[in-house]
Amino acid sequence: MAKIDQSNLGDDFNYIIRLADSDVDGLTRIGMALTSVKGVGVRTALSICDIAGVDKSKLAGHLTDEEQDGIREAIEAYPTMVPLWMLNRQRDLETGDELHLFSMDVTMTQDDDIARLRATKAYRGLRHAAGKKVRGQRTRANGRTGLTLGVQRKK
Repeated sequence: MAKIDQSNLGDDFNYIIRLADSDVDGLTRIGMALTSVKGVGVRTALSICDIAGVDKSKLAGHLTDEEQDGIREAIEAYPTMVPLWMLNRQRDLETGDELHLFSMDVTMTQDDDIARLRATKAYRGLRHAAGKKVRGQRTRANGRTGLTLGVQRKK
């Protein structure tokens, strides 16, 4: 990534922008700066810029107040404007709706899902509770933590 010359940024430059309960760096391009919001990846950030009608290559600190408001509205309208496969919470268990979660909602929903798995004593919940790998990975050689030693040879 190219270094940005900070001497000619101007007086109205914002070094930090507050979007979706997260701080967005003003020195990066808005297409990549939105990825600092939890629940927003590169593809999501670029589609939010398209929905808001904002140039992806513009520095986040140079956005006007109208463009910032447009991005905030685009973040709220994102689940209705994109195809179903681009959402991060399809067929929510509680409501059955198609959602896209941002910032703290992602963390809270993930914690609720893990607590539900633990309460039902599901295999995945037991693995989470024990602090072991959940998705079928091997545990004999990789992912060792604690006082585990190296390979033991037969004598």
